[in-house]
Amino acid sequence: MTLADVLPSVGLAGEPPLEPGLWPRTTHLAGGGDLTCGSVRLTRLAARFGTPVQVFDETEIRGRAESLRAAFPDAEIAFATKALPVRGVLRVLGFSADVCSSGEIAMARSAGVPGERILVHGNVKTPEDLKAAFTAHAGRIVADSADEIDQLAALAPAGQRVLVRVTPGVDAHTHRALATAVEGQKFGFSLASGAALDAVGQVLAQPGLRAAGLHCHLGSQVRDTCAYAEAVRRMVRLLAEVRERHGVMLDQLDLGGGFAVPYRAGEPAFDLTGAARRILGTLRLECDRHRIPVPRLVLEPGRWLVATAGITLYRVAAVKSGFVAVDGGMSDNPRPALYGARYTARLVGRHTKAPRRPWTIAGRHCEAGDVLAEDVPLPADIRPGDLLAVPVSGAYHHALASNYNLVGRPPLVAVAGGAPRVLVRRETEEDLLRRDLG
Repeated sequence: MTLADVLPSVGLAGEPPLEPGLWPRTTHLAGGGDLTCGSVRLTRLAARFGTPVQVFDETEIRGRAESLRAAFPDAEIAFATKALPVRGVLRVLGFSADVCSSGEIAMARSAGVPGERILVHGNVKTPEDLKAAFTAHAGRIVADSADEIDQLAALAPAGQRVLVRVTPGVDAHTHRALATAVEGQKFGFSLASGAALDAVGQVLAQPGLRAAGLHCHLGSQVRDTCAYAEAVRRMVRLLAEVRERHGVMLDQLDLGGGFAVPYRAGEPAFDLTGAARRILGTLRLECDRHRIPVPRLVLEPGRWLVATAGITLYRVAAVKSGFVAVDGGMSDNPRPALYGARYTARLVGRHTKAPRRPWTIAGRHCEAGDVLAEDVPLPADIRPGDLLAVPVSGAYHHALASNYNLVGRPPLVAVAGGAPRVLVRRETEEDLLRRDLG
């Protein structure tokens, strides 16, 4: 590594500025069209680790964790590991872990998360998942159905703490594939029908189980802080109804996560301070109104903590008819194909005075839907060999990645203080063939 790799520098006049809110906080223009992140040039990372490569700024992750602790000082924070199931990230964050499979439980345990701080989720928990939860002495299991409560009653160790997942009927005004708190979807017990109150009673009727609290999750990419306040009102009312019917005061209220992040220039950022003020104020006010003690608040952010910390680097392979084809695609980022997620991108490593025009960034896979981003302003003279950087790619890329076309998944490289550190190595052809026993 040379001195130029670690020293911050300013960009040349004429280089387009970084879009605010989309890049990790240590990202800077570095001259010649290059960028630095964590005081490391992105062109050097691409040369050393190949492309595609996912880069993570540790400073960004730590800063967001500190902001969350400051906004909710008395809450328990459980990282939604489904957003980025990587041991190194869990260790950096130091939070509890929200998991939903035996694999995520194993990852959390390997990262050193104590069983007491593991919350087990999922609308389907297989026998293997439950066995892993019991072996890990998972602090809480979130019950999602009456059948699951029966299973827990029969199999769980005595005293297993259970949260009841409630569908509060709150519309978070997000994509329908990301909305989880409205009636008619697969998660939890309906509040409106009375099923949630009945489910709490079902847990309380089992002597081996301990009803620890209530859980709800509004969905993902939620920007409306009023939706969280409304969820608090409905959940506190249910806590009061539980006390009235069963004489029991549940001491935990888990509001899930779902805080939104911007993916393209001009999209609004989530107002964390305003959300905290509204959530905590509503919680105190409603508990006082119903004359119940304020429960311990639990939050489960995932995307908000890690999305903006990530940058994915791709190499341009071909340019034709308005398309820029790169060496990655839906195998390392299926979100655009799954639910129309939109991204931007930036040319890195070459300064050009060519005018910018809208391009479609296409992936390498044999699917017409393998498009990573549309209407992306890139230079008109973009050409094979150029390097593209896609910001806000820290959440759900690694987690949702596949081996479609037997393409190996890219590495994850953390950067901080001028030093890159591999969190997950690149998947090789040997890795891909190892499970094929034919």
